[in-house]
Amino acid sequence: MAGKLWNNYNASKAYDGYFTNENKLRKHAVIISSILEKYGKEKLQEIEKNCQSTISARGINFRVYAANNRAEEKKWPLDIIPRIIPKSQWNKVTRGLQQRVKALNLFIDDVYNQKKIFKDNIIPKEIIFNSPYYVKECEGFSPKYKSWANISGVDLIRNKNGDYLVLEDNLRVPSGVSYMLENRMVMRDVFPELFTRYKVSSIHQYTNKLFNCMIECIPKKNNNPHMVVLTPGIYNSAYFEHSFLAEQMGIALVEGKDLFVENDHVYMKTVKGPLRVDCIYRRLDDNFLDPKAFNKNSLIGVPGLFKCWLKKNVGIINAIGTGIADDKVVYSYVNKMIVYYLGEQPILNQVETYLCHDEKQREYVLENLSKLVVKPANASGGYGIMIGPKASDTEKEEVAAKIKKTPREYIAQPLEILSTAPTITEKNIEPRHLDLRPFILSGKTNYVTTGGLTRVALRKGSTIVNSSQGGGSKDTLIVD
Repeated sequence: MAGKLWNNYNASKAYDGYFTNENKLRKHAVIISSILEKYGKEKLQEIEKNCQSTISARGINFRVYAANNRAEEKKWPLDIIPRIIPKSQWNKVTRGLQQRVKALNLFIDDVYNQKKIFKDNIIPKEIIFNSPYYVKECEGFSPKYKSWANISGVDLIRNKNGDYLVLEDNLRVPSGVSYMLENRMVMRDVFPELFTRYKVSSIHQYTNKLFNCMIECIPKKNNNPHMVVLTPGIYNSAYFEHSFLAEQMGIALVEGKDLFVENDHVYMKTVKGPLRVDCIYRRLDDNFLDPKAFNKNSLIGVPGLFKCWLKKNVGIINAIGTGIADDKVVYSYVNKMIVYYLGEQPILNQVETYLCHDEKQREYVLENLSKLVVKPANASGGYGIMIGPKASDTEKEEVAAKIKKTPREYIAQPLEILSTAPTITEKNIEPRHLDLRPFILSGKTNYVTTGGLTRVALRKGSTIVNSSQGGGSKDTLIVD
């Protein structure tokens, strides 16, 4: 039985991670509920303050760019009430994520090589060849183990019935894993009782697994390999993460100007002279990687890098050209890819998606804008999304005009009610909507994080969880 702390908690509007529709505590939430009850509101607010101090002391921050392009440093927002998922549920999610990423990697490899999926009419080829992320120069290339997306961040939600659904795939330069790891370190500091009362799966092997994944992806064997994290620099919104991962793996954090190419090999400048680089974890988009091959004006890339990679003299993760599968239009075909490449039924479902470049589907979308969520096919960070039920007539008219002008650039989906979990507010503990981004590593072997980054919409009723749009985060405990 839940105590008085939960008197005004209403879990009936969505699937809630702690309470059933009848406001009964779920089995896995009984222990945490008793801990929260015992502490009471004042003690919890004290823990919340300690949490903020620890975050400041550890320098955990992210950057947001305002309308005038001024960067603003913000403290990472962590809510101290964790998300709790039983391990039995998570095992199925893990299998579903491995299956999905395996099919996506086979798809990318097929697009740049045999193109069988087009010949068999499973997916229209124009969708890919007209994509801004299709890199013609990758034709005929295959990275080691056919692993293009070595690091994937797949966004999951739970619908009204509690089913896990894939909301989108992030396969170019997915971010957020450092915040998942830092959230756990902070929570162990400020809320140790959780970890003595629950048997919580560890997540701290991630950087070790990432290091091994980089070693696996070195094209030519080398007994003393050198690896680097390539960052666009300190002004990037995820710079905290770039430096965190380099430090955790014990490898150099470099910018484009720290590297150079000679005889189709990549070298890092050091005080002792040039050092050959075997694998690069790049945190910048394809377009900026090599001014000789792509954007001539890029000042943050490495001239000649693309050719070194094509000649297999350096590994780059994620591979150049991976973005073709990181597109909300291509997302709608992933279930078909799983059946086509693996001969299996999808373990995880995804959200029904309407493609605006298809005339019939476009008509349906334009007639039902007030019911649907419209998203740009290639944007990220929660930008450009229109939530039909909450949009004004003017917003709907603007979106309709954009869809008519460039239909390939938009998709629409029914509004899924994201699940909720208890979150501390100034007055009380209230349900807030959330999603989850687990991270999957692919190389010779694959690995799925036990949990991931739970992002939470801190504004009441909001479903936008991105930190750049005022969202926060929670630690995700996978418990036995």
